[in-house]
Amino acid sequence: MTIATPLMDSTAEPTPAAASVPRPDENGDRALVEAARAGDLGSFDELVRRYQERIYGLVYHMTSNHEDANDLAQEAFVKAWKALKNFKGDSSFYTWVYRIAVNHTLNHLKQRRNRTVHLSLNDLDFNAEHDPDLVQLISHKNPRRDVNLRELGEKLNEAMLKLSEEHRAVVTMHDIQGMPHDEIARVLECNPGTVRSRLFYARQQLQAWLSDYLR
Repeated sequence: MTIATPLMDSTAEPTPAAASVPRPDENGDRALVEAARAGDLGSFDELVRRYQERIYGLVYHMTSNHEDANDLAQEAFVKAWKALKNFKGDSSFYTWVYRIAVNHTLNHLKQRRNRTVHLSLNDLDFNAEHDPDLVQLISHKNPRRDVNLRELGEKLNEAMLKLSEEHRAVVTMHDIQGMPHDEIARVLECNPGTVRSRLFYARQQLQAWLSDYLR
């Protein structure tokens, strides 16, 4: 099994949202999984190549740290390889490995809950184009614009850090990576209603924590 090291250079730009990446090839994945289960390491290498960018993007957006994202993404694929014999095909391979990566990252975040994390403003998309106050704040070219952007990034960082790891995961998957509710539900092994509820709560909290700044 070969996993690129690192998955992405530490100076590279963050991975684009999942919505811009082609959907998984489930039929092709199934054949690769069967071959890998039979001992073909090359087939598992191909699965890694197909999904390492997506998994890296997920972990990066949850940790906002390139080094952690490289390590955790590689560890997630190692876990998947070791557990492949237990993969029954009830879900797609993509959903299964995504679940492994989410759970592994959540455990990492819980263990290092007090670590300072810096989120890039460019990595966050809370439908800002529909918020006239936010657009007014950052659109005009004036000496205050760069200061406003830095301040807003700090406030967003503080607000995200106040969310529980589970709520942050849902915001990451839906608002940053563009995953639909039902796909998130399959990853988290819950119903879509739970996903919507968590997302609604997280957005309400973020809006409340940022409301004073955006006035």
